[in-house]
Amino acid sequence: MALVVVKVNGREFPISCEDGQEPRLRRLAAYIDAKIGEFLRTVGQVGEARLILLAALVIADELSDANEALQQSRNRPGGDASTATGIHGIAQRIESIAARLESS
Repeated sequence: MALVVVKVNGREFPISCEDGQEPRLRRLAAYIDAKIGEFLRTVGQVGEARLILLAALVIADELSDANEALQQSRNRPGGDASTATGIHGIAQRIESIAARLESS
């Protein structure tokens, strides 16, 4: 297991991950940090917990949209199975990382 230190909202968080997943985890943390930055610019400093909750809700909404697109792709005659499989794999990885973040 590797240990990665990510920075979100100006704070550093050590997160463990599988070897080789460090760049991906850093990229995901940067994405979360960017979402929090968007909220800071629009609603201001409303507390770290609320900012993280807002970012999590937006990301969950994006994931929900991706899952809906996957379902529509699967239900469409001649839908691209490899695209659907790819979206499903991404959704599973996001859920796995979220679970690891919750347990850290």
